[in-house]
Amino acid sequence: MTFTADAAVGVFDSGIGGLSVLRHIEARLPHQPLLYFADTGFAPYGEKPQSEIVARSLAIADFLLARGAKALVVACNTATVAAVGVLRARYPSLPVVGVEPGLKPAATLSKKRIVGVMATERTLAGEKFLTLLDKVADSSKVRFLLQGCTGLASQIEAGQLDSSATRELVQRYLDPLLAQGADTIVLGCTHYPFVLPLIREVIAAAKVGPVTIVDTGDAIARQLARLLIARGLLAPETQAGSVTCFTSGSTTALEAAFSSLLGQTVVATAAEPAI
Repeated sequence: MTFTADAAVGVFDSGIGGLSVLRHIEARLPHQPLLYFADTGFAPYGEKPQSEIVARSLAIADFLLARGAKALVVACNTATVAAVGVLRARYPSLPVVGVEPGLKPAATLSKKRIVGVMATERTLAGEKFLTLLDKVADSSKVRFLLQGCTGLASQIEAGQLDSSATRELVQRYLDPLLAQGADTIVLGCTHYPFVLPLIREVIAAAKVGPVTIVDTGDAIARQLARLLIARGLLAPETQAGSVTCFTSGSTTALEAAFSSLLGQTVVATAAEPAI
């Protein structure tokens, strides 16, 4: 496969969660054209079998490559755990950046040596995550508290960022971590940064003192930039950045998400990757 510097970078997620990563990529690489695929019609990934997530990820990668992508960002923790190794094996010359929960930075930041991790059950059960967890825990001697957050990504995907139901879920999943002394919380799903105000409210109400929140969006953007620079694929500064959007779900909903979450006006195209 041959790639050119002026080509686009493909970014995909099970839905709108990847927009929390996209905004960091846009900020760090303002001249970079981007393709965004929201697989909303198949969401949430966290409740699907791994084999199905792998099949969707491969199909979406093929879709984005057919439209000229020079690199791929798997902007979904669950898809990264399930499929990033398969994607790299299938496309060995393609720069592929996955999402890893920020366990390493969290271990460095935690003063009490207790870190809470909020993520989907699928992410927390994945071999890739568990291998990273064992490695970081052994080297740092930090205690990691794992909290599966069933239903939270679905609430965010539905645009319920400040509803009573979403607030109840955030409190249900965060309170046990705070009660056990976590002074650092890792957001292990790209959807979760969009309910950061609720997370901060729950922390303030718990009166447990300062709590650091780790969102790995900027680290992903930095890694993408490093790979593009290393391979001579950084977009030229004369080029204008842009976002072209596709979704397997509602185009109206994706356009509304871009508007409400990123303040951007986009036109989304309905698409279904060939499985």
